[in-house]
Amino acid sequence: MKYRSTREQVFGVSFEDAVMMGLAADGGLLIPETLPKFSEKNLKHMSELTYQEMTLQIMKDFIGGFPEKDMAEIIEKSYRSFDTPEIVPVIKTGGVRIAELFHGPTFAFKDVALQFLGNLFEYILKKRGEKMNILGATSGDTGSAAIYGVKGKENINILKIQNICAILY
Repeated sequence: MKYRSTREQVFGVSFEDAVMMGLAADGGLLIPETLPKFSEKNLKHMSELTYQEMTLQIMKDFIGGFPEKDMAEIIEKSYRSFDTPEIVPVIKTGGVRIAELFHGPTFAFKDVALQFLGNLFEYILKKRGEKMNILGATSGDTGSAAIYGVKGKENINILKIQNICAILY
């Protein structure tokens, strides 16, 4: 799987490079060049898997060349800190199904992605022999979920700034 920019000036980016770039060099978002198709049979099968198994099945179509065993370990590590084995339980109430997205370490829905991303960063940085510096300057659940996602990871330095107030003249 290769990725391209939404501004259509960057193409052929690998999964690892897309993760580490964040934004494409032209300022666009990196998206898959093609999208996989899932059959009804495949979707039915995935509905019977654990969250971690389903995540791996979906990710396999997007990671192109990334070792599946390593991805499985990253996924498993990412969801150990959730307070329920279902990771995202779906409850039924009044004929409606609701996904509970608050079972991560900071109780923010962003934990679902950011726990995974922190472990993915750590893996790629170690593989490449690189380091990453992150400046966390935000309020609310995004900042805490992002910081918690990279907290204690090898080769990642994080500086958290709280209560920033800027006055522009």
